[in-house]
Amino acid sequence: MIKTVLQLIIFAIVFLAVTAYQELGMLADDGKAPAPYFALPLLEQPTQRATIKSLQGQQSVVYFFAPWCSICRYSMPNLNKLHEAGKVNAVAIALDFENTDAVSAFVEDLSLSMPVLLGNSSTASDYKIKAYPTYYVLSDDLKVVERSVGYSSELGIRARL
Repeated sequence: MIKTVLQLIIFAIVFLAVTAYQELGMLADDGKAPAPYFALPLLEQPTQRATIKSLQGQQSVVYFFAPWCSICRYSMPNLNKLHEAGKVNAVAIALDFENTDAVSAFVEDLSLSMPVLLGNSSTASDYKIKAYPTYYVLSDDLKVVERSVGYSSELGIRARL
């Protein structure tokens, strides 16, 4: 019994240490600083741009992904399901892609309904993206209140809202 409890404590410490390491260098999530501005083309209508201002007035998740990312492939449907159910406002931003066809194929394969924007190296730099998937939860006044790197379940996303 004591051995099992000790193993659980060690596991928890290692898990928290890895999580803290992954979040090093990300935007602060203290709710004080505004999220960086963006105006990016929509995947479905590249001549139109979506800005961060479109998220103002409601808590939102800004999810950064790459179409080659296998973890994104498993994580994004969880966020999309919450978005479809009206539980969260979400926007996905594609980064590190060869062409828009790769992004379109990824989105179609997962049947994503949330808006998908085409990001660039400036967007990645502004949001300090170092790994995929990365997401930020923004307050209704566009301040970063939560952040995460890696796979997130529906429950994990809900816990951060």
